Formats: sequence, structure tokens, C-alpha cells
Amino acid sequence: MPQTLFKILTADQLAAVRAGGLMQAPVDIADGYVHFSTSKQVQETLSKWFSRQQGLSIAAIDGDQFGPALKWETSRGGDYFPHVYAEVREHHIAQLWSLDTLDASGAPLAPAAITSQPEPTTKPVRP
Repeated sequence: MPQTLFKILTADQLAAVRAGGLMQAPVDIADGYVHFSTSKQVQETLSKWFSRQQGLSIAAIDGDQFGPALKWETSRGGDYFPHVYAEVREHHIAQLWSLDTLDASGAPLAPAAITSQPEPTTKPVRP
């Protein structure tokens, strides 16, 4: 079973990826790795960092493509988040969703096709 990871992209970031650039946000450049979320983390990530933003997309990536460059590291609330210490490009995208709906607080809503997926079995268990 693949380790499906999710990356939230702005319209400009997606356009850069489609033009042959790296999949990265300013925070990824600053931190030196690409931030991803699991299916169970993506809605909280949208609510915390992308509220009231339009034109977003979510890319699904098979984390198995990155081998040891995929690291599970503790982040928000002590949960383990997937970080990729490698270049991520358009050919890594398995599926792409446009986010068109906001909830009452203005947070973009992740599709049920994402949030209903199981978490990767390789994700460490929180202590």
C-alpha cells in the first residue's frame, strides 16, 4: 500500500511546478525540506495556514518514491508529519484536487476523497 502524502499548493506554486519547477513553498525553502500532511492532518493544515485563501490545490504524492529522503518528524501537537528532503516535481504527483469550497470560518475544505483515506502505515505512533 503506498504512503500517500498531501501537499497544499497555491495557484502560483502549482503553475511553477507545471512549468518544470520544484514543488515548494517559501516555508519549504526556509526549512530545507518539503512539508507534507497525511490525510488526517490536511484539514487542520488548511485551517491553520490557508484560511481565506482561494485558488488552492492539493497534490497527492506516493511517499515511497522518496525512500530515506522521507522523514517523519514531530511537529504540531506532537504529531508526526512527513517531510521530504529531496526535490519534488510534477512527475511525482499521483492526483490533484482543486479546492473550491470554504467552511463557515473561511478555511478551504479538503475533499472527502482525501480525508477518508487511511494514514500511511509507516507513520510513527505518537508517544
